[in-house]
Amino acid sequence: MRTIVLLSMLAAIIAPPAPVHGADSPRFRGPAGDGIFPETGLLKKWPEGGPKLAWSVTGLGQGFSSAVVAGGAVYVTGMDNQNQGHLFAFDLDGSPRWRTPYGPEMGRTGPAVAGTRGTPCLSNGQIFVMSGFAKLYLIEAKTGQVLKSIDLLELSGAKQAKFGFAECVLVDGRKVICTPGGPDASLMALDKDTGEKIWQTNGLSQQSAYCSARLIRHGNRHLVVTMVEKGIVALDPETGNVLWQHEQLNRFGVRPSPPLYAAGSIYFCAGGGSGGIQLALADDGASVTEKWTDKNLDPQMHGTVLVDGCIYGTAQSANRGLVCLDWNTGKMLWNAPAVKMAAVVSADDMLYTYGEDGTVRLVKPSREAFTPVSRFTVTQGEAQHWAHPTIANGRLYIRHGDALMAYDIKTPTR
Repeated sequence: MRTIVLLSMLAAIIAPPAPVHGADSPRFRGPAGDGIFPETGLLKKWPEGGPKLAWSVTGLGQGFSSAVVAGGAVYVTGMDNQNQGHLFAFDLDGSPRWRTPYGPEMGRTGPAVAGTRGTPCLSNGQIFVMSGFAKLYLIEAKTGQVLKSIDLLELSGAKQAKFGFAECVLVDGRKVICTPGGPDASLMALDKDTGEKIWQTNGLSQQSAYCSARLIRHGNRHLVVTMVEKGIVALDPETGNVLWQHEQLNRFGVRPSPPLYAAGSIYFCAGGGSGGIQLALADDGASVTEKWTDKNLDPQMHGTVLVDGCIYGTAQSANRGLVCLDWNTGKMLWNAPAVKMAAVVSADDMLYTYGEDGTVRLVKPSREAFTPVSRFTVTQGEAQHWAHPTIANGRLYIRHGDALMAYDIKTPTR
């Protein structure tokens, strides 16, 4: 099941270990869920053929979960040929810790592609996994023991999502916030230890849109923001009261890209030709005003990032490829059709794109022009290149179907 590529013992003796410049990444698209990984000391250019493969593992089964890294371990989900979901734990050198079956996952049904969906979330030694059938599992990080399972469809009265639920739940203190999409229960908060319901969004009955909610701080107030079936919503994390909604319809009701926030404004996009919108928040966070709209940047499920006043993401329509928008105006500054559709994240002031064609690129952010630096092609794994990259503790983690690869991207010390 496991293939590991390690530095030679001789090199380890000659060169002292590099200092750790990293941070854990306990949830989907980085600690804040915004595609930014708080890493420093990373390579600004890769060797020909890409960065060194530190290790890789196979045998994960089918799935699209990103890897998450916390407490000296790497976690990822996969589905076996009996449609059973498994959570895997590995040491940081790729050595297996444990493998836990947790419950049924989605085989190919109708339009849904087979495999695990949501990325795990880690908090204080607990792991939360939502299955494609909206079962929420609480698993002990140290041992892999399944401590509790909660049927969110039964609890909320929601219907099964057409493409399977795909969500990394949000942990806020003792609350686990999730989006089952039930009547008067688009979102719910559960006690993370007991599983008891703390609140639900009375008056909001929109279905889940496969988006992972974010917690943002606006002035002196915290807000939970996420995408649901018909647009974006914000609510009070303590009470679940809906503060505001802003409609944005698309053809599919699929809007997996988490919203971005900066300087009192929120940007969100939904794909399917609907483009993106920026909203200005009132000082108290209780209302919004539309600032600008854009149809150039239109990712379906690949995410966007904000770096130095520019929004980066890939466009599904019009063959625009990688797009750069000005945060303040929404003006398209440039686009690069060569990148095609790709998940986009950022670390140490660089962009990382992982394309549906298996190409991983390192790109220097720039307002002036597309500035590619390095690239390589993922050769392990099979099926769609849909899992988003993770960057933690000097490593780039790429999941492709059955395989998980860890690339060493930290700058070596002299």
